[in-house]
Amino acid sequence: MTTAAGSTPARTHRHGRKPGPGPLKRLTRSYDQHWYAWAMCVPVVLVLGAVVAYPLIQGIYLTFTDATSQNVGRTIGVNEIPDSFSWVGLKNYADVLTGPNNQFWPHFTWTVIWTVACVALTYALGLVLAVTLNRNMRGRGPYRMLLILPWAVPSFVTIFAWRLILADDGVVNQALSAVGMSGPSWLSDPLAQKAAAIGVNIWCGVPFMMISMLGGLQSIPREQYEAAEMDGATPWQRFVHVTLPGLRPVSSTVILLGVIWTFNQFNVIFLLFGGNSDSVQILVTYAYRLFFSQQPQDYARSATVGILCLSLLVVFTSVYRRWLKRNDQGVLA
Repeated sequence: MTTAAGSTPARTHRHGRKPGPGPLKRLTRSYDQHWYAWAMCVPVVLVLGAVVAYPLIQGIYLTFTDATSQNVGRTIGVNEIPDSFSWVGLKNYADVLTGPNNQFWPHFTWTVIWTVACVALTYALGLVLAVTLNRNMRGRGPYRMLLILPWAVPSFVTIFAWRLILADDGVVNQALSAVGMSGPSWLSDPLAQKAAAIGVNIWCGVPFMMISMLGGLQSIPREQYEAAEMDGATPWQRFVHVTLPGLRPVSSTVILLGVIWTFNQFNVIFLLFGGNSDSVQILVTYAYRLFFSQQPQDYARSATVGILCLSLLVVFTSVYRRWLKRNDQGVLA
């Protein structure tokens, strides 16, 4: 069909709208308008490609091989030994998930318990402290400084300090003995190890949650509290209907970050207990042990556990963001 002038009308979308430009055209237009920003991003992209993309691709490749420290190429003096490992397909994934002497699922179960417990308690304590410090109170500045101190101190210093505190003759057991109680072996008893690991991680993580929540609280308009108070709302009702909804954007972000950081929290477990306590090892420390703490070093299985951890976090992040989006749409509706 042509117009009276013989020209062909522009193609339109079935709903009456013109189709937008394609991805390549949008990319070209963006580069033409913001070429300076693209140029500034190039160094960052190159660095990320070198330190993130290449190791990730190499790790994925190793999961399909039987690479160990005995068959990976290396140089000894003037002698160069080539690679002798072979392609095994999905065998490593099958061995890790369902093979004999399987240790993945016990470590996975503890990792989930560890992550949920740490994030829930850290968030709850951080929220309570933030609400407390958001009030007009004497000495609020020094309190904030003292509470943020565990986060400001390097983590390895904090963890080594807790290792001394939780030793059999440490401060905690001495205090328990003073009140007539027998303290457990925090660094060797399996159940006590798990309690100690959760406690130390909470100590390290609460300041971040508190500061994040405090920033979110200060962004909530004071008028909302005044209006709720004029309507006769109790303090608890103001907290539930004003504070928590106002903190929704901050809470969703810090919970997601907390899950990712805690799931991959290597420092607390390794520095507090070393690599010899099997019952308290999470997936990332289990992968480390496969790579460094046995002979021959199992590069392929270690990489497989690492890729499974990454996959679990990607799935969780996708599901979590969809759940948040659905909830936000329900609130707006």
